[in-house]
Amino acid sequence: MSFWELIVIAVVALLVLGPERLPGAIRSVSGFVRSVKQFGQQMQAELNDELRVQELHDKLKQAEEKGLLNLTTEEMQAMAELRQAAADVTNPYPAASTTAQPQVLPAEPVAPLPSIASDPVVTDDKNHKS
Repeated sequence: MSFWELIVIAVVALLVLGPERLPGAIRSVSGFVRSVKQFGQQMQAELNDELRVQELHDKLKQAEEKGLLNLTTEEMQAMAELRQAAADVTNPYPAASTTAQPQVLPAEPVAPLPSIASDPVVTDDKNHKS
């Protein structure tokens, strides 16, 4: 879109929506565009991951057909990547060191709350002479 097309759209939107509702409409449209972009980026990342998995699967088939002998560097790299992925799946979190113990801080003494002695309040006006 050119600059002038955007100006025409802005003027028409101002006339149709009015100055009170135009900022809200702009926020709604920009939020929608942002969510569509995020969805597109997520789909692209998932497709790239799936294509990479398919590529590794094909290289693994080629390596198996060769009997895992005389592999090319690409096939060896694919095998190493698959081994690493398998290791990550079997142990997804690094082992916590046994020397690191959680520190327990001693509780601070809490001073008791002062007792509140309440004096009876006379609200009976019959016995009270002015």
